[in-house]
Parts: sequence; structure tokens; C-alpha cells
Amino acid sequence: MFDKLDIPFLVAAGASFLASVGLWFLVDQNAGLFVGLWVPSILTLWIGVRMRIQSRIGS
Repeated sequence: MFDKLDIPFLVAAGASFLASVGLWFLVDQNAGLFVGLWVPSILTLWIGVRMRIQSRIGS
């Protein structure tokens, strides 16, 4: 289901989410919010990379 390329993106998104939750509750809510914004950015980058690879394979 997932390729070797997918694992780093999923790990980065998961780590960012956990860091965001930790920062929100333990340090500062604004820092947690800032790091939490990384999650959709990482996942969007992952989708872009997958689409780029698929377009090269398809042509």
C-alpha cells in the first residue's frame, strides 16, 4: 500500500503532530499551533511528490 518514499513523510507528519500536542499542553499554545500547521504542509508536499512521480511513470 505504501512505498518506501511514503514512510518519511508519514513519520514527519506524525512527529510534527505529537510535537504540536506536546508543545500545546506543556510549553506554549502558540508554539503548538505553529508546529501543528506543519502537519498539513508535510502531507500536501507528500501528495505533490506522489503526483510528480506518478506523472513521470505514466508518460
